[in-house]
Amino acid sequence: MGKRILIVDDAAFMRMMIKDILTKNDFEVVGEAENGAKAIEKYVELKPDLIIMDITMPEVDGIQAVKEIKKVNNDAKIVMCSAMGQQAMVIEAIQAGAKDFIVKPFQADRVIEAVKKVLG
Repeated sequence: MGKRILIVDDAAFMRMMIKDILTKNDFEVVGEAENGAKAIEKYVELKPDLIIMDITMPEVDGIQAVKEIKKVNNDAKIVMCSAMGQQAMVIEAIQAGAKDFIVKPFQADRVIEAVKKVLG
């Protein structure tokens, strides 16, 4: 198995789509979370190599979660997901410490490209 990835999105079908893309490309999905608060808990518990995180979520949004995860581990590798038209939020996420972003609806090759780029 390849690198260990945590998927964070409030929509179960989005998590399923990303998981499908990743597992078909030999990445291991070690966990899923439906909001930023759970993402922080899962990150600490699972210590994944990479997090794919939605920006817009209930309770704790993706940007706040990035900031909190970066406090736990400044080297955490995070790729953000955003819908079209969220450029300002994407910029904020990158400033908070995200390494790249992918736009919904997902294109499998773009997801894999971002993951490989960030994992180096």
